[in-house]
Amino acid sequence: MKAIVTVIGKDKVGIVAGVSAKLAQLGLNIDDISQTVLDEFFTMMAVVSSDKKQDFTALREELNELGEKL
Repeated sequence: MKAIVTVIGKDKVGIVAGVSAKLAQLGLNIDDISQTVLDEFFTMMAVVSSDKKQDFTALREELNELGEKL
């Protein structure tokens, strides 16, 4: 299974750490990652993979909850 995770928002300390920790907790490996900060806005795209089949709806909900906290 492969997927692309995108993160967009106001820049602050800990975004990459929080997202990567959550991805690891969910059993996803980061195959490739790109991030940049434009003025005060943070953007990140990551290609993630897993050896096992994942429920995209559940993954989306988990990551959306994290996004609200960050």
